[in-house]
This record gives sequence, C-alpha cells and structure tokens, in this order.
Amino acid sequence: MKASNHFKNTIKAYLDKRAETDVLFSFQYSKPEKNIDDCVTYILNTVQKSGCNGFADDEIYSMAVHYYDEDNIEIGKQINAHVVVNHVVELTEEEKEQARRDAIQKAQDEAYRKITQPVKKSKKVVLNPQPSLFDF
Repeated sequence: MKASNHFKNTIKAYLDKRAETDVLFSFQYSKPEKNIDDCVTYILNTVQKSGCNGFADDEIYSMAVHYYDEDNIEIGKQINAHVVVNHVVELTEEEKEQARRDAIQKAQDEAYRKITQPVKKSKKVVLNPQPSLFDF
C-alpha cells in the first residue's frame, strides 16, 4: 500500500484522541491483531468500492472506527492510491523566498519569449467582397 504517511498519521491521531476520550473504544483500539496499516487498507478498499471521489473527514474517521469495532472484517487487498488530505501547508521563509524567485523567473521568461517571437503578418481576408462594375 502506498498511502501517504500524512494520511496514516492523520487517521492515527484521530484514533488516539478518540481512545483517550472514549473508554469503550480504547479497548477495541488496543486489540493486538489490529493495526493502522490494515485500517488504512480497509479504508482505501471501502472508498474504492463506493465509487465516490470525495469524502468528508468524519466519513473516513467512521470507517477507521468501524475497522476497530468489528472483529471479523474483510480488509481487502493492498492497493496503490494517491490520497489527498485536506490540510494547510505552512511554508518556511526559505520556501516562500524560493517560490517568489521562481515566480519572478517564470514571469521574466514569458515576457522574454513574447518579445523575441517574430511578429506574423496576417493577410487581409475579405469575407464579402463588394462586386464592382468591371466584374460583370
């Protein structure tokens, strides 16, 4: 399975917090035969079977809780998937400066390309020519 570590960590963080606040769930969550990799595999297979492309966070979290609640659950086979986790990306000052330099360089390259392209002269096309007396 190729789920991102960020996806696994997000699911695990939710489950850890839920186990701290929900005593009944903490017993289910501590089962030795259950693990986060199988939980993610179950989630990915469930999402794939649904045919939907987008889910709310709560829907994914409920799939994770369902995996831990059920003793005899079909996990499915491992699949490769690209999972997008909604989160805010915090850039460092160096990354911001590099992004600014890249944007400036791209704008300069586009302006230079426009300037250096040869100007193509278009031919005048007359769509409805006016007949003259000499055409008859």
